Amino acid sequence: MSIPPCDVLVVGTGAAGLTAALIAADRGASVLMLTKGHAPDSSSWHAQGGIAGAIGDDDTAALHAVDTERAGRDLCRPSAVRILVEEGPARVRELITLGVPFDPELSLEGGHSRRRVSSVEGAATGWAVTSLLGRRALRSERIATIEATAVLSLLVVDGRCIGVLTPEGPVTARATILAMGGAAALWARTTNPAGQIGDAVAIAVTAGAAVADMEFMQFHPTVLEGSRLLLTEALRGEGATLLDSSGERFVDELAPRDEVARALVRKGRAFLDLRSIDRSRFPGLMAEIEKSGFDPAVQPIPVSPAAHYTIGGIVTDLHGRTDIGGLYAAGECAATGVHGANRLASNSLLECLVFGRRAALAALDEPPLPASLRDVVPEEPAPPERIAPESLREQVWCDAGVVRDPADLTELAASPDPVASLVARFALARAESRGVHYRIDAPVPDPAFEGHFVLRPGRGLALEHWT
Repeated sequence: MSIPPCDVLVVGTGAAGLTAALIAADRGASVLMLTKGHAPDSSSWHAQGGIAGAIGDDDTAALHAVDTERAGRDLCRPSAVRILVEEGPARVRELITLGVPFDPELSLEGGHSRRRVSSVEGAATGWAVTSLLGRRALRSERIATIEATAVLSLLVVDGRCIGVLTPEGPVTARATILAMGGAAALWARTTNPAGQIGDAVAIAVTAGAAVADMEFMQFHPTVLEGSRLLLTEALRGEGATLLDSSGERFVDELAPRDEVARALVRKGRAFLDLRSIDRSRFPGLMAEIEKSGFDPAVQPIPVSPAAHYTIGGIVTDLHGRTDIGGLYAAGECAATGVHGANRLASNSLLECLVFGRRAALAALDEPPLPASLRDVVPEEPAPPERIAPESLREQVWCDAGVVRDPADLTELAASPDPVASLVARFALARAESRGVHYRIDAPVPDPAFEGHFVLRPGRGLALEHWT
């Protein structure tokens, strides 16, 4: 396969990737999008609850920032939070103008002090947003998309990324934006598509990029038992309750996700009671529950936590730049520090829109490629495509789950899988409990760890303080 060079190469077709591609194309760049699966099957496509943004009359960006930082357990990067909440309302209003059919009322989700979540049919937001952005990308003459193409490594020459290597050969570009999603499918119990195993982190680390916060995996507390069907937090915002086996409530349903997930683990078995809420607001989700053999009108639904969102990833600045020239990252695979130690509900799609746009605008300033690519593209054998066998996924779930034991983490740190090993190494370094990271030997936060663990080339893990 011979592909001509492009201005901007975007790896990933979720909300961050589509946003970046459309922004770059609208400003005259030639854009190529790559995905190792089918273009619509991204984590964004499966996202349910909605997009947080201070667009309500009783809301402000400052209030949104307070809620984000409170959920993040004193670890959010203030500058990243400020950008997210201040630019967020404009991004939401742009979607409204483009025709995303948001529900007439804003939703309330855990950790939010206001109704500020824009959703579609209560739980079809990711599908609605990525479908609309995807249709726009298909109509653009400046955007091409290639599916079923894995990225095996980055092409880095003299400290500059000039594209990627695929099984079919090199793909070159002035700027490369990784928008490949997270690593939650490395855990046996997950809400993510099977391919979300941290490929962006794996190839970036190999190429010499810095990564941070890999100990922080957010577990969504209410996932249908025995499946990956997420029961959106908006259900609890409308009054759904969590019950134990005796039918008693045992937790504040709208507490941050880390607290609710641990409460479910302690109980062992839990049920989400939807009988008292207006289920007609969530037609698609109710249909999926019924397909799974449950009637939400007459019985509480068995739920348990599942790995949902990767907070850590490739270190970037506030414009998506990594420490490799020409390489950018946006969305779930990036680590801006915006989420701290626990992501506030529905800030993820907002992050994709805000930082996907910023990465694209910065990428347009990259210089032209060398005149003769034949002289600079290394002729190296392609590494094998990375896979995550079920045995690895079970080990990650057992050793780096909702509640962690350092002895288990030590075993996982020896894993040959680079991302699984990184998760364990970071979790061992953070000898405290903070946000989504909970260690049984150190169950409370320690002020000494109020920083971001970062792994940079040629150095060990170091705690950094980001402003």
